[in-house]
Order: sequence, then C-alpha cells, then structure tokens
Amino acid sequence: MFKKILRTSRLLALVCGIFASWVGGGSVHANELKWAAQNDILTLDPHSQNHATTNNILGHAYEPLVRYDRNYKIEPSLATSWQVVNPTTVRFNLRKNVKFHDGSAFTADDVLFSFDRIRQPQGTMQIYVAGVKSMTKVDDHTVDVILDKPNPTLLNSFTTFLIMSKTWAVKTKSEKVQDYKAKENTFASTNANGTGPYIIKEWVADQRLVMTANKNWWDKLPGNVTDVVYTPIKSDPTRIAALLAGNVDLVTDLPTQDVARLRTTPSLFVLDGPEVRTIFIGVDQGSNELKYGTKGPNPFKDVRVRKALNMTIDRVAIQRSIMRGLSIPAAIMVAPGVNGYTPELDKVAPPDLEGAKKLLADAGYPNGFDFTLDCPNNRYVNDEEVCQAVVNMWAKAGIRAKLNATNFSSFIGKIQNFDSSAYLLGWGVATYDAQYSLQSLVMTRTTGSDGNFNFLKISNAKVDALTEAMKTEMDKTKRDNMLKEALTITRDEALYVPLHHQMRPWAMKKNVTIAHNSNDAPKMYYATVNK
Repeated sequence: MFKKILRTSRLLALVCGIFASWVGGGSVHANELKWAAQNDILTLDPHSQNHATTNNILGHAYEPLVRYDRNYKIEPSLATSWQVVNPTTVRFNLRKNVKFHDGSAFTADDVLFSFDRIRQPQGTMQIYVAGVKSMTKVDDHTVDVILDKPNPTLLNSFTTFLIMSKTWAVKTKSEKVQDYKAKENTFASTNANGTGPYIIKEWVADQRLVMTANKNWWDKLPGNVTDVVYTPIKSDPTRIAALLAGNVDLVTDLPTQDVARLRTTPSLFVLDGPEVRTIFIGVDQGSNELKYGTKGPNPFKDVRVRKALNMTIDRVAIQRSIMRGLSIPAAIMVAPGVNGYTPELDKVAPPDLEGAKKLLADAGYPNGFDFTLDCPNNRYVNDEEVCQAVVNMWAKAGIRAKLNATNFSSFIGKIQNFDSSAYLLGWGVATYDAQYSLQSLVMTRTTGSDGNFNFLKISNAKVDALTEAMKTEMDKTKRDNMLKEALTITRDEALYVPLHHQMRPWAMKKNVTIAHNSNDAPKMYYATVNK
C-alpha cells in the first residue's frame, strides 16, 4: 500500500510529477498507456466524493453490482443476475470466487457493509442508493434489496455504487467515510482495495496515479493495456505539448483552440463524441443576505433577478469565441442523451440586455448589485474563461460579479461548506436519466440523498413533489411527463443559470484505440496499444 504525498507547492509538485513520469519513471512496459487530463482525483475513498474524475478512476479498482457496457446498456458485474421478487424487493445473485486485491473473498457481507457506508452523511454519494430502504443477506452470495417503493432507475444508479471490503475497512479503521470538506485524511482516502480490473499502485497528489492490471480479475480485459500512468496537467499548453512530443499517449481534456491543429497532426487521431454534462451557474437563493455580496436583502431570492442573470448571457457568443464550437448552448439542466431531454425545452433565447435591466429595476436594483462568483480553473473546458465572459456580460446590466477562480480541490470543499454566494459547476448524468439531476441539484436538501448537491438552498415545492413521484412511477409516459414538467419549472423559475452542454473530443497517438464515453469517463480496460 502507499501514502498520498502532499506538497506545499502545487506547481513544484506538478513539474516534478511530469518529469518523473516522462523521464525517469523506470522501465517502459510494452502495453503501458500514459494518459493526461487537467484535474486530479480528489480521494481514493469510493464513497466520499461524487466527482466524475474520481468516480471514473476509482471505477477501475472498485466495482459495482452492475455496470454499463460499451453501448450504455446494463450488464452484470459483481452480480451475475437479478430478479424482481415483488415490486419492492430485488434479489441479486452475487458472483462467486471473486477476490479483492488483497486476496480476501468477496461476499454478501461486503455489499451490506458498502450500503451502510455510502449512506453516511459526510459523503456525497448517497444518490446512488436513493430509494433503497435496506439490504438483507440471504446467503453468502445472495442479497435482497428492499425498496421504499418501486424504483425505475435502480440499476442505473447501482452502476456507481462501488463495493468495498468490510474486512479491509475494519482492519484499517476505515469504516467511516472520509469527511473531505473538513480536509480529513483516512487510510481509505489514501489507499485502495477493490475487486476491479486494475490495482492502484501509487497516487502522488497533483503529480501522477499509477495502475497495473489485476491478474486475478474475474473477467477478461477487452483491451491489452497492462499499466496506466495518469498525469494531471492543469496547463493547457503543457498538456498539449506533452501529447505532441509523444510523452503522453492520450489526452481527454483538449483545449478548444487546439482541436483543429490536433486533427491535422499526422501522428495523432482525434476521437469525437458528446458528453452528457451541463455547465451552469448556481446562486444562493435561501440565505437572507449574501455572504459575499451587497449587504441587505438577498437579491437572488427574487425570480426577476435570476431571470436577469439568464437574459444577459450570450450563450452563442460563448460557444463561438470560447468553446470554438465544442458546446451546445443550454436552456435546461440536462444534455442530449439524457432521458427527459427534449429539443423543444432546450431552445436558447438571444440575450436581452434591456429586458434584464428592466427586471432588475422592477426588483429594486436599478443600479445593480455586487457579489462574488466562485469558479474552478482546472475542471471543465475553459472554465475560468467562461466565467470571465459571463462576468463581463453581467456587467453590461449593472450586475457586478467579482471572479474568484481556484483549483477544483479547493473549490469543491468551499461550496460543500455553503461558503459561496454563486458558483459555476458542471453536472454529468451518471444514470442517463434527468431524475438524477433534479434529485441532486434541485430538490430541497434533506439529510438523505434529496438535494445532496443543492448547496444553494433552492426549494421549490412543485419540483419536489414531481421528483418524489417520478422516483417510483413505472409508467414511462407518465414519468416522462413528470420529467418534462420539473425541467420546465426549473428553467422558467431560473433556479439555475444553464450555460452549455459540453462536447468532448479526445486526442491520442494513432497506435491507441479506446471507446469514447459520453460521461467523459475513459475506461482503460477498453484501450488497446498497438506495437
């Protein structure tokens, strides 16, 4: 096992990490793949942070009961089959002769332990077991999942419910989920022990993560990659220079301004694909006064102010000048490819500066107001540049936003502590169903999974009722109507400010092949490196 190494200088750590993996990192394996992207994982605890990069990389070491295949269809993983015993009971038959990386056997006890663990309030992963009342052990390789009510998206959610070894967790005093927002470090946050296709050998924060193929995996690798070196490189020019120089094999965070050049580079191949991720801005709607803004009543409580925020933004200009065409201007909070999305809901209106000024004046802000916009600068495509463009557009209506751009690991802890008046975030839909977004982002926050990523104190009774109903509605037509109505209310009440849906091309050496994933979650076990 290993320790997460911390450094006081992130820049020094990055530079050292890049040179270690490029120059002096030991012998090069014939089937090694060097992969670079802009942000690091947050933790190795599989139940701590609902963060796409973290979930994806940990999904190489830890496994769920069911998984998506290449075509996003549910297939068996640690469960070989499942049966609906009655409308509120689903029986899962577990795979036998599966070993964790430490050699211990996988059994029903690990599933029950992981279920209890993922629901702990200090984590942000409860959404993946939402609607599950309890789990009971039938025998060592059979588990009954007891639901509150029938659940139409249970299997989709379970694709991100990762199973941890109970014995290992007890032995390492890791029964409790890491409290990331409190900057806690635990054994499970710095070490990994799953059943998956790759063993995480090393993680040096902000420098590299090294994985090697699990020779005892119960399944067979579809590809041939035996070793993976993941290097987070925040700087766009440095990341692309590494690819062009041949120092990395695959880059999945392409700066939009470089895509055209990469397409014409003879040694490279660009793989195109959409992403089911929406980039948006959220504002504090529950506090009586903004923590970081003009003193007095909170302007964001007024729907007219929120609509003005929306109306001043020229999404097509952002698409053209900042995203270089690699985005879809958004009016709603889910992207094409997500169940519940319809083109008619997602029609973007042109900016209306005069209309926005009138709404602000009607709301009592004829001279505008001030607040701080928190923004990550190493997570989404051109995130800081998008934030700066939005700030400039707002300024034309007298809305004065001060931009505070920071690295994602600091940013996410800040917003989870409700220490923000407004922020930019991106939301990928792991279940490919709009309920996931509505339940996480829009529902009134409770102690369970409802509103678990609603850090803005949003509360809309109608959306709450619709989302609660869709959780158990098995009639597809009725449920789709509920999704449509909830998404429409979210749009019309300006509960969020959607900006765009991301497109996500990847670039790689021509001897590398990999399946594109619309959740921007590259699977190394699908990758092949040809000699």
